[in-house]
Amino acid sequence: MARLKAAEYRSQLSVVFILLAIIVLFIVGSPKAFLSGDIYAAFMSTIPFSMIMALSLTLVVITGEMDLSFPSIMGFCGYIFTVVFHASGSFPLALLTCIVVGLGAGFLNGLLIVKLRLPSLVLTIGTQFFWAGLTQVLCGGLGKTLVPTKQSILYYLFVGRIGGKLPAQILWAVLIGFIIWLVLNRHRFGAHIYFTGDNPASARVMGVNVDKVKMVVFTQMGGFAAFAGVLASIEVLYFWPTLGQGYLLKTIAAVFLGGTPVEGGVGTVFGTFIGAIIIGILEAGIIAMGMSGFWTQLVYGLIIVVSIAMHSLLRRKII
Repeated sequence: MARLKAAEYRSQLSVVFILLAIIVLFIVGSPKAFLSGDIYAAFMSTIPFSMIMALSLTLVVITGEMDLSFPSIMGFCGYIFTVVFHASGSFPLALLTCIVVGLGAGFLNGLLIVKLRLPSLVLTIGTQFFWAGLTQVLCGGLGKTLVPTKQSILYYLFVGRIGGKLPAQILWAVLIGFIIWLVLNRHRFGAHIYFTGDNPASARVMGVNVDKVKMVVFTQMGGFAAFAGVLASIEVLYFWPTLGQGYLLKTIAAVFLGGTPVEGGVGTVFGTFIGAIIIGILEAGIIAMGMSGFWTQLVYGLIIVVSIAMHSLLRRKII
């Protein structure tokens, strides 16, 4: 256990080193942009959406499972929030309905995986298409304004600017990250998540309800995807039918970049948090340096491959 912890600490330090190296590179390449506070304010307004889902997805991956449906759940729940808000004029009711629907969608994933013993990777590909298709059918491909949400105090609580500059959504991402960290490191359920991902058979012998653990982590994934959908929608004051598209690979990349391996049993919230920041600043940094946007995916791939290889080598060396 001590060696595993040492591997995790080194893994986290390596991710921090990568982040610092990237920031230094961007400062040298584009000092005007990266020595200005404006770009960091912009990062704090956009990164939290994928960061929240990446933090939640970390729990799923630690159990040795995968969820590919969260972007579609995000979009569908954004639609539900919009419809309920326009029908009732109540932000709290729309938010509550949205979160409940998201939890239900995540619960459905967990139920099908646990009860029917379906591979989570394949099952969530199916539910990804289902929720995305249902959203398009219901909204007819048309978006809707959310400008009236500015009349609610909750709008400013969720995406307002504290002191006129600090986006509130970054505080929500930090709070959610802290809560998930507490669950993983200070609660018995967190230990059950690690045991489930490390060896499900042994976990059952130890008295861990593996099926329950998996259902809970998939359920919370749906809930946080719904919450991220609300934040992303009210940030731009408009619901787009394509909400959620573009988040899949970046969110998964943040989890793997942070040191959570696909086989499960290992992973840290801090690593995912830093990984989400790295993924979130890459595109803007590349463009600010005067490089073509076509370089973005190449750099994404290079950093992810190098990081995963580094995490793997660190674990082999220590364990």
